[in-house]
Amino acid sequence: MRDAGSVVNTYTIAVLPGDGIGPEFTLRRFPLGAAGVAAAGDPFPEETRAAVARADAVLLGAVGDPSLDQAPRHLRPEFGLLALRAQLGVYANLRPVAVFPTLVDRSPLKADRLEGVDVLIVRELTGGLYYGEPRGREDGGASAVNTLRYSAAEIKRVARVAFESARQRRGHVTSVDKANVLEVSQLWRETVTRVGRDYPDVRLDHLYVDTAAMRLVADPRAFDVLLTENMFGDILSDEAAVLVGSLGLLPSASLGDGPGLFEPIHGSAPDIAGRDLANPIGAIATVAMLLRHGLGLAEPAAAVERAIELALEQGARTRDIAEPGAPALGTREMGERIAGLIDVPHTAETHHA
Repeated sequence: MRDAGSVVNTYTIAVLPGDGIGPEFTLRRFPLGAAGVAAAGDPFPEETRAAVARADAVLLGAVGDPSLDQAPRHLRPEFGLLALRAQLGVYANLRPVAVFPTLVDRSPLKADRLEGVDVLIVRELTGGLYYGEPRGREDGGASAVNTLRYSAAEIKRVARVAFESARQRRGHVTSVDKANVLEVSQLWRETVTRVGRDYPDVRLDHLYVDTAAMRLVADPRAFDVLLTENMFGDILSDEAAVLVGSLGLLPSASLGDGPGLFEPIHGSAPDIAGRDLANPIGAIATVAMLLRHGLGLAEPAAAVERAIELALEQGARTRDIAEPGAPALGTREMGERIAGLIDVPHTAETHHA
């Protein structure tokens, strides 16, 4: 993209379509997950590793294939995703959950509970049960073990992301743990509390994860920034999708010290793959997060987000957010509708590699 007389910046974005409905949102493809197993016998092939290593940001579709549910761990699609996160060192996962006023009726919650809901979930992404060792099946498969492990340094760095984010929002962090029974959660609470002392302008409170899960649906407006460890964040962010009415609406950004990883939070949904039924809004909103957090392009990001809002205000709906029996747009048509509403100055060139 160009603007006469302006400086042209060039960015490299690695695009990983993933599985299921993931490829319905992509341009140039590098295999990951089941697609990687099919192409190279590896859920995170060397070709993809190389593309990721030279990228300024990584855009991912979705990962998962039920045909590999019983495969060895190293051949599972999710193993490729965990390896990708580890290679990039993306330890802070940002999952914004904001209710579109035009879609309040699509949520099962009462409208008066949803007005003004705007939550940012900050999930630690490279520690906890998903990465801890030792792990595995024992006694011939009759027993199994996973290890929940965090260091103070891991907790501190993601906590700082949450507090810095809160400073740009409403100045409130709620940290989630299970400190009444878990020693790891006790360390989590102690460390977050220490970090919070460096942010006297941000209010901090703590909730047990079960209480947080209840309040997220009972009083979602009580939350600003919700800080969680890995598994708790995985679960709570899916629960939060109930507020907006569909998983297909929600984006995410995973940030660390290098290139960011950007992916919608919906799954691969193999049952609707290739049928032009998937909601592309989560993927498009993810691109907006890539522009803002990955490339530092706030104005184009805002233009994409505004185009999404305009399309919804004009009544554009995919099947998952349409009224029962009402006409719905397909994936491609919804994407084209949003693209046609984007109005942004042309200031950068983006290469897909």
